[in-house]
Amino acid sequence: MGVVTLVGGGPGDPGLVTVAGRDAIAAADVILTDRLVPQAALGWAKPDAEIIDVAKVPGGRSTDQGEINRLLVEHAKAGNDVVRFKGGDAFVFGRGGEELLACADAGIEARVIPGVSSATAVPAVAGIPVTQRGLTQAFTVVSGHVPPGHPDSTVDWAALARAGSTIVVLMGVRTLGAITDALVDGGLDPATPAAVVADGALPSQHVVRSDAAGIARAAEDARIRPPAVTVIGDVAALDLLGDA
Repeated sequence: MGVVTLVGGGPGDPGLVTVAGRDAIAAADVILTDRLVPQAALGWAKPDAEIIDVAKVPGGRSTDQGEINRLLVEHAKAGNDVVRFKGGDAFVFGRGGEELLACADAGIEARVIPGVSSATAVPAVAGIPVTQRGLTQAFTVVSGHVPPGHPDSTVDWAALARAGSTIVVLMGVRTLGAITDALVDGGLDPATPAAVVADGALPSQHVVRSDAAGIARAAEDARIRPPAVTVIGDVAALDLLGDA
């Protein structure tokens, strides 16, 4: 019986994969890989390793989560050491918990090698700290995959608007306008600084800045496409690296 290892790939730069993650990739017999992993990291795999693309492409092809779980179990039961290679961190909107449960239900040994989460890393490489003494003592990470008001949304946007914390939005390019509208309607000052960092930690990284009321339009005008991380709060006005 093989072992399944969930490896977080970080925000895109292969240099941000942990040493343990690199070792797991190099030892794997089978690698199930996502769209947003650093592709160069797959070059660490053994020449005879089987690499299976199970990407979920927004608006395009998408591998069902049930199928991914099935493949993990199938290949591990065949005696293979399996790596599930995921962008960012597997436990931050990465469905890593679902995959571990599938392994546990099938009696498959599993382990986790955490990844650098884009929620903190992408703002950092753009010179935006998610907390800063004198500005904010907390940050909240939310998914923008579904907009406010959607039946599947569990976020209390009005409460978040009044929380006084930095707001970090992942997977929110398409829904950013609805999110900022809900925050402003909930009491957030529309002049609150905001920034969108696209392609964080990649050579193509770029930053768009505005305020909470205008950031969605600014991102649209700049033709921002996923992956991108939005930061809303006083820290978004900081530019500690000169928009590096």
